[in-house]
Amino acid sequence: MSQLYSHKGNYSAAEPLLYRSLEIRETTLGESHPSVATSLNNLALLYRNQGNYSAAEPLLKRSLEIFETTFGEFHPHVAQILNNLSQIYSDQGNHSAAEPLLYRSLEIRETTLGESHPDVAQSLNNLALLYSNQGNYDAAEPLFLRSLEIRETALKPGKL
Repeated sequence: MSQLYSHKGNYSAAEPLLYRSLEIRETTLGESHPSVATSLNNLALLYRNQGNYSAAEPLLKRSLEIFETTFGEFHPHVAQILNNLSQIYSDQGNHSAAEPLLYRSLEIRETTLGESHPDVAQSLNNLALLYSNQGNYDAAEPLFLRSLEIRETALKPGKL
């Protein structure tokens, strides 16, 4: 239900539901459980959508710590949180903080999921957007093209 409210932009209805989910998971599963990390990520995304980066960042850092501790530093869940954290920095124009997170996310995804996985395309696209926003179009273009190629291949009829 919280996702429905978030997608509709009804953040005031979504926030208490996300907090409730987080509290339930922390109480029943413990504060270091991967499901808690997922709830932290979801709440952080709500704050990012509101532009409340100071609230989102610590939630993502805690989520990252839980996933790294639980699954190791080279896991797709870690890559997703790195990607989300990089978007917070990118939104604020802090490209020097975002770039290494995007590269780390890309490396994890290429290694664990394969170089033609759609999540790799997401990482490539986000890195390309970062470069494009900086005016570095020569660096952005090959990343956009590789992202597009992966997505076109993954979405071919019969591949789904």
